[in-house]
Amino acid sequence: MVTSKQKNELKEFLIRVLMILLSSLIISVNFKSFVSAGDLFPGGFTGITRLIQRCALEYANVELPFAPINLAFNAIPAAVSYKLVGKRFTMYSCLHIVLTSIFTDMMPALDITEDILLICIFGGIINGFALSLCLGVRVTSGGTDFIAIALSERKNVDAWNYIFCGNVVMLAVAGYLFGWDKALYSMLFQYATTQVVKMMDPDGRRATLLIVTGRESAGGVCAQIQDTNHTATLVEGVGLYNGDPCVMIYSVVADSQVRALVRRVRQSDPKAFVNVLRTNRVSGNFYRRPRD
Repeated sequence: MVTSKQKNELKEFLIRVLMILLSSLIISVNFKSFVSAGDLFPGGFTGITRLIQRCALEYANVELPFAPINLAFNAIPAAVSYKLVGKRFTMYSCLHIVLTSIFTDMMPALDITEDILLICIFGGIINGFALSLCLGVRVTSGGTDFIAIALSERKNVDAWNYIFCGNVVMLAVAGYLFGWDKALYSMLFQYATTQVVKMMDPDGRRATLLIVTGRESAGGVCAQIQDTNHTATLVEGVGLYNGDPCVMIYSVVADSQVRALVRRVRQSDPKAFVNVLRTNRVSGNFYRRPRD
């Protein structure tokens, strides 16, 4: 007999695979339409692979396939991620990398528009949307993301600045070889991608909750917060509206948890006053769900 836990695991597996398939397909179509049409260079190993392809075509008149180069670049980072981050997380991410690489080589070139500005903006938006799909099911597109996640989660080292510097070097080489306009337009493409990912990535956003409740219901509200694996700070106060003693509870949670948490707080105290603030940055011991 199939248990509810097994049903949930099967459901999670199917959703993950479906999102990986959809994300890799969108990235491949975007690559063979907007990226190729604009002669752009995305960030990370995808951009380096694109740069190698362009150099081979320009200087050796050889058209190299995308898949072997991209898979070779991802091999070592994937092995590091498998050891340091999470086995299932890495395997799902590798599936995304393999599918994206295969689809990119199989996909015919698509001419949608010749307007380079439209290519950069809409290509970046589509790319960001596709990346957000896999991030939403806790999967990465691989490449430099493996390195950044491994260093940040296991070694407490912020590697994003180093990756940014690597992208700058890659774009500088591309600009020198193929024209600075291509490099500058590629920066616009990468910026659009980054903004969409920041907006849609559920694990990348934080929210601050300021909850004013009565002393008798503060324990129940804090219990609801602790169920999310986060904690809170209590401040004793007096409500100026009626002069009654109250408690203000301060907590920072993941943005994806806010709606359900506020609903549960209302169940504990229907009269609670809840203020949700957008949080741009958190420094300190903030709980992050471990990658499987």
